[in-house]
Amino acid sequence: MSTKHLAWPVVAAAAALALTGCGTSEAPKKESAADSTLTITDVRGKKITLDGPAERVVGTEWNVVESLVTLGVQPVGVADVKGYTAYDKAAPLKDGVTDIGTRGEPSVATVAGLKPDLVVATTDLSDAAIAQLSKAAPVVVVRSADAGRQIDQMVDTMNLLARATGTEDRAKAEVASFREAVADGRKKLADAGLDGEKVAFADGWKEGNQVSVRPFVTGSLLADVNTELGLVDPWKLKGDKAYGLAATDVEGLTELGDARFTYIANDSDGGDPFADGLKDNAVWKSLPFVKNDEVHRLPDGIWMFGGTASMRAYIDALTEALTA
Repeated sequence: MSTKHLAWPVVAAAAALALTGCGTSEAPKKESAADSTLTITDVRGKKITLDGPAERVVGTEWNVVESLVTLGVQPVGVADVKGYTAYDKAAPLKDGVTDIGTRGEPSVATVAGLKPDLVVATTDLSDAAIAQLSKAAPVVVVRSADAGRQIDQMVDTMNLLARATGTEDRAKAEVASFREAVADGRKKLADAGLDGEKVAFADGWKEGNQVSVRPFVTGSLLADVNTELGLVDPWKLKGDKAYGLAATDVEGLTELGDARFTYIANDSDGGDPFADGLKDNAVWKSLPFVKNDEVHRLPDGIWMFGGTASMRAYIDALTEALTA
């Protein structure tokens, strides 16, 4: 999937303790392979059995890669390592991770060569690609996004990955840290008199002389986080059922009125479509938030479709920008 255009973009643990002879000369019983297995039910309703907590894991989409890294599990294989490194700085990869190809078409041969315990894919990957990967290793599929429950979906994905990798305590701490960041950000915004403030988020890209705008409307992850922070989404557009994303152009920005406007661009992939791409555009220059200097570019490397680490980085950056 294109980074700019598409950027989208239960465990039943059956672990039994080995019994030891107490006060006898009987040797401890060895744990059988069946006792150490994990059975994971993924979003397809498919049960995947692992020999134990997965250690060698491959991720085909950046949100699951971020969650794995956040849980302390460095993947052995990642789709589009260069892109991940540019777009998701909240959970950096260690040197030496193998690039398995694009997010839409991972290389089955490369994945097989890594001999992973587990491959984690999302519903964005085609059924055919998932079927091919399943020949190389067990594959767990998680939902890519859900415009009806983005934050809960993010947490669900992290918890499933934690169960698959034996990192449940780390997941609890991560989710608690995210909730704490939301509460802290909400307080800072309220203290600055910004509770109920209208804040719009979008990204965009320039093709020729045309700038396309992609609004993150109600139902998107960032809009849901904004709501948790006490902010109001001013977009009136309807987004897609998975990501809560819509489409418009510079004229569509006139519908935002006196809202504040925030966005994330990437200098390594297309630059700034708003400050640079629209600097001479009469409609852009007439917008209230442009005139009032309420346009805020947040730092590169905050993945807009990421997990708890990216959302903490987003909250920190947004709060700092709005209260500066």
